[in-house]
Formats: sequence, C-alpha cells, structure tokens
Amino acid sequence: MSADPPPHRSPLEGEGALIRAVGTFALTAAVINVIVGGGIFKMPGALTAQMGIAAPLALVAGALAIVPIVLCFAAIGSRAAATGGPYTYVGVVFGPLPGFLAGALMWICNVASSAGVAAALSLQVASLAPAFAQPGWRAALLVAAYAGVFALNAFGVRLGARAITVLAALKLAPLFLLIAIGAFFVDRGQVSFRIGDVPSWAALGSSMVLVMFAYSGIETALMPTGELRDPSRNVPRAAVAAILLVVLLYIGLQIVGQGVMGRALADSGVPIADTAGRLWAPARALLLATACISMAGFLLGNLLGSSRLLFALGRDGFLPHAFSRVSAAHRVPLLALSVHAALACLFAVLGSFEALALVSGGAVCVVYALVGIAAWRAQKIDLREHGQPFVLWGGPLIPLLAAGGMTAIVATLTAREWLAIGIALAVLVAVYALVRTVKRAETV
Repeated sequence: MSADPPPHRSPLEGEGALIRAVGTFALTAAVINVIVGGGIFKMPGALTAQMGIAAPLALVAGALAIVPIVLCFAAIGSRAAATGGPYTYVGVVFGPLPGFLAGALMWICNVASSAGVAAALSLQVASLAPAFAQPGWRAALLVAAYAGVFALNAFGVRLGARAITVLAALKLAPLFLLIAIGAFFVDRGQVSFRIGDVPSWAALGSSMVLVMFAYSGIETALMPTGELRDPSRNVPRAAVAAILLVVLLYIGLQIVGQGVMGRALADSGVPIADTAGRLWAPARALLLATACISMAGFLLGNLLGSSRLLFALGRDGFLPHAFSRVSAAHRVPLLALSVHAALACLFAVLGSFEALALVSGGAVCVVYALVGIAAWRAQKIDLREHGQPFVLWGGPLIPLLAAGGMTAIVATLTAREWLAIGIALAVLVAVYALVRTVKRAETV
C-alpha cells in the first residue's frame, strides 16, 4: 500500500532492503512471546475482582472472540506479504486512508501496551527488590530495560528472533509447571463456568476489554511480514498454533489461581507469583522472575513489530522516508526502533498498567474489526502475492463473527475511553489530510 508513488530509493531503504530470515517456529515463538507478555501476570487478580468465581468464563468468552480474529489474520497475512501488519492488510484492500488509520491506531495501541507492560515490570521487580519502588530507581530500571531490548533488536532480525524464542521457552516452562502442580490443589468451589454465577452482564462486558488486552499481540508479531520466509505457509501455521496454546495456558492459570487462592486472588498485585508461593514459598520468587522475563520478552517483540510498522509508514510516505532506511550492517530500521522505544519508555515512566491497558485494549478491538472485514474482502477479490493462501471456510461468516465480537466489546467502553479513541482518530484524519496536501504540493 502506498500513499503516493515513492521516490527513488537507495539499496538500504524500502521493502527490498529487508532480509527474510524468520520461519514457522520462530514466528510461533514471536506470537506467543508478544501475547504472553505482562497482561497474564496481572489478569487473574483483576478478573477475579470483577467476575468472582465465574472469572474463567471471561477468558472462555475472550477465546471465542479472539479465535475468529486470529483466523482472519492468518487468512489475510497469507495473502499480503509486505511489512506493516494491520496497516498493510487494511490498506491493500480498502486504500490509503483506512490503512493509515489502522496503522496509526495500531501504533498508539503498541506504545500504550509496551508502556503498560513496562510499568507492570517495574512492579514485579520492586516485589523482588523494594528499592525499585522509588521513582528514581524505577525510572532508571525502565530506561535500562528499553536500552536492552533496543540493543537486541539493533543487531538484526535473526538475533532478535533467537532471543524471542529463548525468552518464550524460559517463561512458558514455569507457567505450565504451575498449572500441572496446582491442578492437584484446586478447590473446585472457587471456580465456576456457570452463567448464573456471573455478577452482571456489565461486569462481563467490562472484563472483556482487559481479556482482549491479554489475548492481543498477534498483530504486532505479524508486522515484520517482509522478514518472514514463505508467509503464505508460515503465517497461518504460527498464528493458529500460538493462539491455541495461549488459550489453554490462560484458562489453566486462572483456574489454578482461583482454586488455590480463593477470593484473596482479587487483592494480589502479583497473583501468579502469590499462587505459586501458596503452593511452595520459594516458588514465589521464581514466578516473579518468570514474570520479569516474560515482560522483557514482550517489550522485545513489541519493539521488533512496532518499529516495522513505523518503517512501513515511512516507506509509504506517511512519515519521513528516514524511517524506512535500514542499517548497512544488520538491515534494521534504527530510527524507527529509537522513536518507538523512547516514546514507550516515557509513557511507562509516567503511566500505570491499568490505565494504559484499557486504552490499548479498547483501541486494538477497533483495529481487529477492520482486519476482519479486510480479510473477507481480500478473499472475495482473491488477493494473493506468494504461494497458496489460507482460505476461510464459510465465506463472510468468520469475518462477521470477528467484527461483530469486537463491536460488542468496544460497546462496553466508558465515555472517557471513547473520547480518547475519538480524539486519536480525529487527529489521525487531520494528519492524513496534511500529508496528502504536502504530497500534492510537492508534485506540482
């Protein structure tokens, strides 16, 4: 997708400068790594506070909502092979303005989610080392965390992909071990899947925004499509495998947390670590460390994907073309990496997990609805770039389920959250109009 025909590019600028080095296994790890970031380490307590013993139902409802979204991503991701994720998917089907809105809104989501997870990371570290609860030490920790993930990304997509795979393994092993052991100690009276135990439909609706934040991430992991080997084959496989694993993990952790901690789970700032500590005291520190590793992995994957979104916006003229330039040594967009890391770090220092998660969770639902509609349209016009694409059965059925589910969730947002999203969209439309005006003036 492009706003206008791009000018002549150097060999180190634009899509052709990227290296296709990521395969199915690394992409699956990347999707898991971004989804299982920081949300799950706060989610069990927040869901229990809102839903009581019926909290697992929110995760089941979220799974029913996210699976059609993932299938839509798998379908359109197998058809559009250029870097950019939702920006490319929506733009290539519906044109520059919808694509730009999806991409810019997605970047706002990613800045907010990165900052929110980083803020949660500081809380986890402070639980291990209380000195980091002080504002100065907290800020220093966050700056160091972003400097570290920037350095790993700056040395090339291969190194970043390997680091993501290692981090995914390190965080998944203790979490599945907690489920396997904790399952023997679950008090079934603390867990319910009965609709009658839902406190209210309003409680279920509001909890879904946080659940979607916890399930989100595939859109970020798929942004570096220009660096994937055989996207038509690897995107569907990685997307479906990753989300099935994540759904099982999340529901298992919620059940074990409630079954072991009971109502005390709702009051815990580190619910998964406290659940492990209730089973075996030394395990609390292990799970706190796991949470830190998980959140660092999320920051790494978020920066990798988000920088490629800025790269794509620069490639197509919505940002200065300097954003689409890559380094000669490692072929990575250093300016895009720097800008995203700096802004996310700033918001992490200033914000909290809960506030940032709500903004990100609400906005990402809007993007998901757009991608669902784009997937249906791409299949209808038989858009394809490389290989045999993944085909959604039932024609428009799955995209309609995806878009309808997201519409139902965003309908539960408060007026304040809608105002924030509305202002963002208005600003983005104004920016788009300004960019188009400048482009026309340059061509006269």
